[in-house]
Amino acid sequence: QVQLVESGGGLVQPGGSLRLSCAASGSIFSINTMGWYRQAPGKQRELVAAITSGGSTNYADSVKGRFTISRDNAKNTVYLQMNSLKPEDTAVYYCNAYKFLEVGGYGLDYWGKGTLVAVSS
Repeated sequence: QVQLVESGGGLVQPGGSLRLSCAASGSIFSINTMGWYRQAPGKQRELVAAITSGGSTNYADSVKGRFTISRDNAKNTVYLQMNSLKPEDTAVYYCNAYKFLEVGGYGLDYWGKGTLVAVSS
C-alpha cells in the first residue's frame, strides 16, 4: 500500500504561483511514475504532469511553459511548481503514483485525496 499526501494548494490571484508537494509513504520501492492530475467541477480528471523515476517528464499542453514537475527520490516526494496561474487552472489537484508489479504482472495506481487550487481575482 502507498499513501500519498498532497499539500500546498490554496487561493491565488491570476498570474501568481503555487508549489504543490506530494509525499509518498508505505511500500514505495516499486513506484515507477508519479504525477499530478486535476479535476474541475463538471470536467473529467486530466493529466497535468508526470515524471518517471529516471526523471523523464510529460506535461499537458495547457500547462507547458508554466508548470514544472520535479521529483526528489530520496525524500519520496514529487513537486509541482505552478507559475503564471490562470483561472482555468482552478481544480482539485491529485497526486498519483504508479507501480508495476513484476511478481504479479500488473500495475497499480494510487491516489492522494487532493488539494484545491483556486485561481481567482
